[in-house]
Amino acid sequence: QVQLVESGGGLVQPGGSLRLSCAASRSIFSIWKMGWYRQAPGKQRELVATIISGGSTNYVNSVKGRFTISRDNAKNTVYLQMNSLKPEDTAIYYCYQSSSGGSWGQGTQVTVYS
Repeated sequence: QVQLVESGGGLVQPGGSLRLSCAASRSIFSIWKMGWYRQAPGKQRELVATIISGGSTNYVNSVKGRFTISRDNAKNTVYLQMNSLKPEDTAIYYCYQSSSGGSWGQGTQVTVYS
């Protein structure tokens, strides 16, 4: 089982930036897909961004051009760089990995206030 620990969330004003980190308990080199999801109060969890082992990325339309997902296999870490943050980005952000049936981190809170 791969354990994931997110960090980097916080409180930020609109237009600000945050970088989320997802540290894995073992090598992520062979993990096919890793990604970030988010869940806002009263809403279902939604995909934010995913990255495949070969480097291909996918983003929800609302964050395209503002967020960038990356993975550093040497550090066993996946990042989500979030720029030009908007109030609607407020949510708990969860890291995901696809190996062995998949697993999730505990989440990190991102709050963007007007």
